[in-house]
Amino acid sequence: MEVRPILSTLFRNKTAPLLIAAQVALTLAIVANALYIIQERLAAAARPSGADEANIARIELSPIGDMADPKSIQEVDLQTLRAIPGVVSATWANQIPLGQSGWNSGGLSLKEDNENASLSGAHYFSPGSLIDAYGLKLIAGRDFTQDDVFDHDPDSGNAAPKFVIITKALADALQPGITNYNELLGKPMYGVAEEPAQIIGVIERLQTPWANAGAEGEQSYILPIRYLTGAFQYAIRSEPGQLEPVLKAASEALSKLRSDRVLNSQRTFAEIRESRYANEMLMAGLLIAVTLFLLLITASGIVGLASLWVNQRRKQIGVRRALGARKIDVIRYFLVENVLITTGGALFGLVLALSLNQVLVRQMEIPRLPLSYVGIGMAIMWVLGLLAVLGPALRAAKVPPAVATRTI
Repeated sequence: MEVRPILSTLFRNKTAPLLIAAQVALTLAIVANALYIIQERLAAAARPSGADEANIARIELSPIGDMADPKSIQEVDLQTLRAIPGVVSATWANQIPLGQSGWNSGGLSLKEDNENASLSGAHYFSPGSLIDAYGLKLIAGRDFTQDDVFDHDPDSGNAAPKFVIITKALADALQPGITNYNELLGKPMYGVAEEPAQIIGVIERLQTPWANAGAEGEQSYILPIRYLTGAFQYAIRSEPGQLEPVLKAASEALSKLRSDRVLNSQRTFAEIRESRYANEMLMAGLLIAVTLFLLLITASGIVGLASLWVNQRRKQIGVRRALGARKIDVIRYFLVENVLITTGGALFGLVLALSLNQVLVRQMEIPRLPLSYVGIGMAIMWVLGLLAVLGPALRAAKVPPAVATRTI
């Protein structure tokens, strides 16, 4: 291997190799962090909500002025919705996973005197079964019955439900290390209202409306509350493949029931998910575009520098060929030269990537960059460099020995 003469040549003409190495370092730092953020965003957007997403939708109606007896209106609405062919379940629901707007409560604890409890959870409530309406999976305990439902008028005080169903993620936070979720059944959970609510069930998963990062995104609980308000918001679950006609029929049926309210929105869960993760997908797309652009710029720089060196060294290459160097020796020379430059840039890029990640961790609150992503970035830079220099190296190998003999 002609590493020593290559290094001597590079040290005699340091400017161009240093510029390429700096470009490699900068590209590596950005590419490694971009790949990590892209993976984080796409993984977050792919998380399951716990609901039967393909078959549920949400309808919201806004009243025109004050409406008397909202309880009767809710019951008539739900009877109408449940009578539509293809409807599996329908209930009033205060919020929906990934809806981006909803209720949240803090200070949740299994201990009455835990005044410093900072645990919070998304606060779902409904007079019906959200387990049926959202298609949730119950892993311990039972669902609510109609005897558990608590009527609550928001104008007359705070709700005081007796029972609560929590998610597995919230159970893990309330009692770290728990393996048998049946152990929580019957225990009081404080922080729900003025009085504790008894835990009667644990569901596998129910994401919060905000779908926070990490376990917090699944820390939710459900209360059996009939909320007596003029906000009519219903969750509908259809038979597989029937969501579109069911949603259309539901909107028409509710509109015909009363003329003193307007249809505010109707959205399938797919539309809700798309809206929730629109920013994440946009960021991932932009980062992919930036990454490809940087790789293209870096490859172009390597090709340009290698082509320049081939032209400057035509006499040297011809002499080597005249002295017996094979084509593969010439190609190998340029490949080794590129590997040395890329390696120098990659080592500096390693430090730069970790430093950039420290800034991103503070500013964007993302997890620390795993070293594996830096390794992937370095591998990409080596492959990119070898591919970029291969063309000029092949042209250099074609320089005939006569070039040297004509000019000596």
